[in-house]
Amino acid sequence: MTEPQRPDVTIGTVVAPFGIKGELKVRLETDFPERFDELVEVWIEPSDGRGRMIGVENVRFHQNGALVKFKGCDDRNCAEELRGAELRINREQLRELESDQFYVHDILGLDVYTTDGEHLGKITEVLQGAANDVYVTPRAMIPALKQVVREVDLANGRMVVEPIEGL
Repeated sequence: MTEPQRPDVTIGTVVAPFGIKGELKVRLETDFPERFDELVEVWIEPSDGRGRMIGVENVRFHQNGALVKFKGCDDRNCAEELRGAELRINREQLRELESDQFYVHDILGLDVYTTDGEHLGKITEVLQGAANDVYVTPRAMIPALKQVVREVDLANGRMVVEPIEGL
């Protein structure tokens, strides 16, 4: 019997136990929180790295996060052991995006070039702000705005940007 593959997309992180009956407070790391309503099971990966699939008993939303109850985790001690664990899904479970939208994990690592051909480095981080995201490279911070980002070519691992004076 083969072990299940570790899914590659994090959708939440356990912040802390909630109450005494095994519920967990989860920080959402998805633009589609409604996906939690649909979870029957999810990969949970504690900090020890020994991940596994676990059944979801109940989900409810609370203060910009979710309270999740897993099957078989029925007390605060069990919940405490899962503090810091990542909740992960397979890439195939991701929602289809519009043609000009991208997942953060797809943007990370892209080589960024200006329209003049200057290489700004690889995107190492995506800062998510209220107004727009910002792509961070070793040489620049690039606002994720249509007037700045001219092309995103995931197949070839590159982004082309038009620097705008004053931004």
